[in-house]
Amino acid sequence: MQAEQKKYYTPEEYLELEVNAEEKHEYIDGEIILMSGGMPNHNRITGNFYAALNFALKRQPYDIFVSDQRLWIPQRRIYTYPDVMVVQGALQLQEGRKDTITNPVMIAEILSKSTQAYDSPSETLCEQGEKFKFYRTIPTFQEYVLIEQCSMHVERYYKTEPHQWIFSEYDGAESILALNTVPCEISLADLYDKVDFEAE
Repeated sequence: MQAEQKKYYTPEEYLELEVNAEEKHEYIDGEIILMSGGMPNHNRITGNFYAALNFALKRQPYDIFVSDQRLWIPQRRIYTYPDVMVVQGALQLQEGRKDTITNPVMIAEILSKSTQAYDSPSETLCEQGEKFKFYRTIPTFQEYVLIEQCSMHVERYYKTEPHQWIFSEYDGAESILALNTVPCEISLADLYDKVDFEAE
C-alpha cells in the first residue's frame, strides 16, 4: 500500500479556506491542522485571566485578545490562535489583512493533556516547546505564560535580554502571578475560580 501523501497549502490558500471554515485551523509551514475545541475548565481559566487583564489594563494602551484572534509568525510561516494575547500600543496587522496581528508582547496558553507537548517548553525540543520556539521569533514578544488545566500550576517565561529568559513557577491558591510586560497581578485562586479539577 502506498503511504498517503500530505497536501501542502500556501498561506493564501489557507486563509481562503479559513475565512469560510466553521472550525478553526492552524497553519504550520504548509500544513493545515484542525484545532480541538476547549473544555469547560479551559474556558473558565481563559475567561478568568482575560477578566483580570481587562480590568487591570482598562484605559491603558493595551489590547487583549482571546482565542479567536489569529496571529501570523512570518519567520516560521505559521498562523495560530493563542488562548490569550496582549498587544501594547498600536496593532500591527499582516500586510493585506485586517484580521491577523503580528505584534503580541505577551502570550498565554492553557495546557490540556492533548496540547501540553506542543505548547510547553519544558521537554525535548522536537516534541515539546515548539510553540515557544516559534513565538520567540516575534520581535515584540516578551512574556509567555503557561497555565495548567488539570492542576493549580503556572509557569512563566520573561525575556530579559536577547536570547535570555527568566523562568518562574507558581503553585497553590495563595500564589500571585505578577506579569512583567503589563501592570497586572492575579492570584491563582482567582485564576482558577470555578475550575473543577475532578472533571479532568
